[in-house]
Amino acid sequence: MARLGRAPAHAVLLLSVVTLPCMAQDVTEDARYSFVSQHMGTRFRIVAYARSEARARAAATEAFRHVDRLDSLFSDYRPDSEVARVAHHAGSGRDVVVSAELAEVLVEASRWSKRTDGAFDVTVGPLSKLWRWSARRGELPDPERIRSAREAVGFGLLVVDTVESSVRLARSGMSLDLGGIAKGYAADAALAILAEHGIERALVDAGGDIAVGAPPPASTGWLVALPDGDSLRLARSAVATSGDAERHVVIDGVRYAHVVDPRTGLGVTDVRTVTVVAPTATSADALASALTVMDAGSGRALLRSVEGAWARANGVDHWTAGALPEPARPHLWLPPSRP
Repeated sequence: MARLGRAPAHAVLLLSVVTLPCMAQDVTEDARYSFVSQHMGTRFRIVAYARSEARARAAATEAFRHVDRLDSLFSDYRPDSEVARVAHHAGSGRDVVVSAELAEVLVEASRWSKRTDGAFDVTVGPLSKLWRWSARRGELPDPERIRSAREAVGFGLLVVDTVESSVRLARSGMSLDLGGIAKGYAADAALAILAEHGIERALVDAGGDIAVGAPPPASTGWLVALPDGDSLRLARSAVATSGDAERHVVIDGVRYAHVVDPRTGLGVTDVRTVTVVAPTATSADALASALTVMDAGSGRALLRSVEGAWARANGVDHWTAGALPEPARPHLWLPPSRP
């Protein structure tokens, strides 16, 4: 479920929203404004309808500032992050006091780990670091190193105390990798900040993890183009894509995705892209990561348990046949049987 590197973690979903120049003067009706900023190793874009450029910019600035804070907490590349501090005390028996945001995202991650029986697992850090190291060299990890890393992976070894806002990693050598959920969580948080500023008609694109609020004026939803060429309109929901369309490595003739299966320690090989629509970007991000790893039967059961979610895999190889969903009418897309 881990994602390789700091570049965008998956095929960026192209949006049919035109970036218009910001207007300097106030307007009597909502106008569209667009803002871009680099965070979490990718490009964040906010598109908002507001009464004035000043109001939209103030809201976007606060949203980007919060995303930057989340990156400082969640990054497994920054030695001063909370994630790094938690890993530093792995196996010590110590409960590490953390921010409310890290505690919240880890509770959500643990919930998805249980629902996916470990296909989604943010304790995959030791395996994802080993896979990154090996993939950059164009070779598979040594089996003994995989075995050693797997001993330090397991969502049951992650303990989160929401009352004390503390985290404990029970085994030495453990580390966290939030690559499969962090950008979705950040997109949701940014959208919520825009709403606090009274901006309900907004879209946040976190490098392909997209959260949308109320639709643009005179529209039923935000028009989103999917990687396979189809498009759909979304309102008050989110979409995410995971897989190897943008980043992969070929080793001994086998194409491996950047997404790491926590159960094997290797990049997955049999799914190119999975696109998920869900009520929140956090859940869409986690679902897309998990479904890239899960087999058809398990994925089908998982999707049936998530209200308002649908998914499709491998472009035209849809998980079921039928029309794309309307914003207010969720549909369920199911995976094909694998040989």
